Formats: sequence, C-alpha cells, structure tokens
Amino acid sequence: MKQNRTNDSKYIFLIFLAICFLATGGIFVKLSPLPPINTGFYRVLFSIPMLLPFLKKSDLQALSRKEVITIVLAGAFLAGDLTFWNTSFSYTSVANSNLLVNLTPFTVIPVSYFLFKEKITPKFLLGGLITLTGVLVLMANKVTMSPNRLLGDSMSLGASVFYAMFMITVYKLRDSVKSNTIMFISAFGTLLVLAFVIFFTEGFYLPKNFGELWPLLALALVSQILGQGLLAYCLGKVSACLSCLITLSQPVVAALYAWVVFQESLNLQTVIAILITLTGVYLAKTQTSTEITQEKSQSI
Repeated sequence: MKQNRTNDSKYIFLIFLAICFLATGGIFVKLSPLPPINTGFYRVLFSIPMLLPFLKKSDLQALSRKEVITIVLAGAFLAGDLTFWNTSFSYTSVANSNLLVNLTPFTVIPVSYFLFKEKITPKFLLGGLITLTGVLVLMANKVTMSPNRLLGDSMSLGASVFYAMFMITVYKLRDSVKSNTIMFISAFGTLLVLAFVIFFTEGFYLPKNFGELWPLLALALVSQILGQGLLAYCLGKVSACLSCLITLSQPVVAALYAWVVFQESLNLQTVIAILITLTGVYLAKTQTSTEITQEKSQSI
C-alpha cells in the first residue's frame, strides 16, 4: 500500500534526531582501530541481530522477488557509501569529508523531480540555497581544498552519490515495505559488497578485545539502527527532497556536539551559520507543507 507523505513537524523532528545519531558515525570510525572498510562491515554485521526482535515473519513472506532484489540493491548502494566515506578519512580532513558527503541534495533533488515528479518550487530552492549557505559559512574556516586531499575529497563526493541512491531507493521501497524489513534485508546486500571489496583490498580483520569491539557495536546501534533505520522510517513519511535537504544540516549537528561534548566555544560565525541553516530548512519545510495542504484541498 502506497505511503502518504506528509511534512508533519513530528517527522521533521525525527529526521533531525536521525541526523544526530548519524553524525556520530565519523567519531566512531576514527575511534575504531580496524581498517575503514572492515569497520563498515562490522557496523552492518552487528546490526543484524539487533534488528531481529523487530521483524515479523509475515512481513518477510509478503515481499515479492522484485522487492527483495531492490532492497538488496539499496544495501549495495549503502556499501558504496560506507566504502568511500570511511576510507576518505585516511586521505582528507574530517571537515572536508563531512561537508562533501552531505551534498546528497545535488543528486536526490534532480532525481526526485524527474523520477518521482516531486514539485521543486522557487521557494523550496531558496530554502535549499539558504541551508547550503549556512553550512558553507559554518565550514568556511575548517574546509581546505588542496591537491594532497583531492583523493579523499573525491571519495567523499562519491560517497554522497551512493548515499543519495540509497535514499532514493529506500524512498521508493517505503511505498510498500516497512523500514525495519528494508534495513534487515539490505544489510545482506551491504555485507556482500563490502566482503568483496575487503577481500581485494584490506583483508579481513577480527576485533581482538573490547577496546576494538565497542566502537563497532556503537556504530551498529547508534549509526546503523537508530540513525539509518530512523531515517528509512521517515522516508516513508516525508518527501525525498525535504529529507535530503535536512540531512545537509549534519555538520551543524557536529558543531553542536563539539560544543556540548568537547566544550568547544560557539563563536559568532558558528551561531550565525546555525541560524542560517535552520532558516533555510524552515522555509523549505513551510513550502512543501503548503503544497501538500493545497493538493489535499483540491482532491476533496
């Protein structure tokens, strides 16, 4: 049954909450002593038993072959994202990687317009431009472009494209499939691709002690289950364009983490950037909410 997308403030809040969980991913990847692609592999592997209590056998049996293949494909896209993003930290700065990997709107919005016929109004584009401006103001003193970081920056951009394709595929699947089912089955597609890449690159590593294990468990629970899973749920409730625009604000969440957790001071530039970003998201959200209300009125 096709999901009805609404831009209720409750689901906007849940997307922001998902971003808060996803924003911890870079921290745990840096803390993991395992190679980056191995780290991504265990993030997904350990999420599987965590998902089992939330699955229903009837939901799995109701899936068509086409839906299963599409879900596995979504997992393959996520594997591409994890491979490029986790590896990018070895070749570029965290600031560069976090900015570039969140440029998913540049892929999602055009595809949603042509494929899903989502309306892109001037006011929504203005909100998107303001949001991007806020993120750029925030990262202005942190992001540095240089030839030495070209490989890592390219990987981060590649990761943003793969993640955008993951979001688009999940968005389409959410018309008929529950988010927990998508996360469970897609995990096997992700593991298959990551295992293939690891075999030809890093080789397989096993966590040897709790110090090596806990960042992987944290990634599985916080980033994969709470972050990715909650975002997948919201993709059945909110338009793809608005969802990906909100994910662009992830560097803002990281800045707030630095303020709360690491007691870094919030300077005037950071405060202004956060206000600009939130204003852009609010404008885009208001526009899409107005459109949905008008469409409902016309259909009555």
